[in-house]
Amino acid sequence: MLLFVISFAALVCTTAARPPLGYLENQFTAESGEVRSAAIKRLLEVFGMDDPPAMHGHKQPPQYMLDLYNTVADVDGVTKDPYLLEGNTVRSFFDKLRSEQVEFRFNLSTVARTEKILTAELHLFKLRPQATLTLNRHHFCQVSVYQLLHTSKNNNTQEKKLLSSRLIPVHSTGWEVFTITQAVRSWMSDERSNLGLHVVVRTLGGSQMDLKLIRFASGRNHHQSKQPMLVLFTDDGSRSTTLENTDPKDTEVSSDLPSAPMSGPPPRIARSLDYSEEDGASSPCQRQPLYVDFEEIGWSGWIVSPRGYNAYHCKGSCPFPLGQNMRPTNHATVQSIINALKLIKGIDTPCCVPDKLFSINLLYFDDAENVVLKQYNDMVAGSCGCH
Repeated sequence: MLLFVISFAALVCTTAARPPLGYLENQFTAESGEVRSAAIKRLLEVFGMDDPPAMHGHKQPPQYMLDLYNTVADVDGVTKDPYLLEGNTVRSFFDKLRSEQVEFRFNLSTVARTEKILTAELHLFKLRPQATLTLNRHHFCQVSVYQLLHTSKNNNTQEKKLLSSRLIPVHSTGWEVFTITQAVRSWMSDERSNLGLHVVVRTLGGSQMDLKLIRFASGRNHHQSKQPMLVLFTDDGSRSTTLENTDPKDTEVSSDLPSAPMSGPPPRIARSLDYSEEDGASSPCQRQPLYVDFEEIGWSGWIVSPRGYNAYHCKGSCPFPLGQNMRPTNHATVQSIINALKLIKGIDTPCCVPDKLFSINLLYFDDAENVVLKQYNDMVAGSCGCH
């Protein structure tokens, strides 16, 4: 009887100490949420951000930025050639004045002062001239871009500085590009000096032409696809030696590595499969798929391209003796020999790790609705080896 009482008391004590099932589920959910939040925050840091930019719905990025992205990146965002792009960041800004006059101003507050300004371009869309007899005498016009300076105290007139000037066919239509790097550098040094730009059109004789005859699209009266735009090429100094030592033409993966499609996320069933520890230990070092899906992370609202990318990962054993197909370093070869001969205790076999890394490109909207193209180093395992 005493034994029964003790056992019953122990059972009651155990039951009372055990938390309810709902509590455990809530705790697990909370911990999972914390892990996800911490993981997303760390991933944002990899992409150089503190918080994800605000969602911008179905806003259309400038065609120039889409074309530039397709020039430097493949369908998965992997860099075709690390030397195609000047710097590692390209930003596009729309004119904030939206004036009918040929004056423009751009807000550059999203550019970090630590970034090096490489090139700045003013993109203007020249409209087809109106059919007038006046234009028959002119085949070319002189288009000049000036930086607006502070008003002179002596004569109370707006001072300006010539930035770029060139001849343009009068009857042409399409985008015209002017270099204005000097002005942007001065604006970055002192944001109060950013008073905007002024465009002047003259005949070859020097007389000013009627703006009704030579017209550029404005932000107020024309479609967004033709709006005045500032394109800024910068470098944040994060380019690594991995890229610098990579042969620009060597963007293909070695033939001895298993290839995997990179045009989109692998099927769900394939993504859920994993290798057991036994399989991983017996298989030789090789590259395996690792698809990063931006939609699953919740970033599809602000990332234009790509939808995701295949980062790949390295998995497998590095058994003795290491053949050249394992792409071993000399250090790994020596370590493998020491391990095989058991000359020193605690020396493991070499590890299967990436031995070539490629950068990816991201085209996205920032918080100010500017479209940014940025390259991120060492994001894709190009090949694997024993190190």
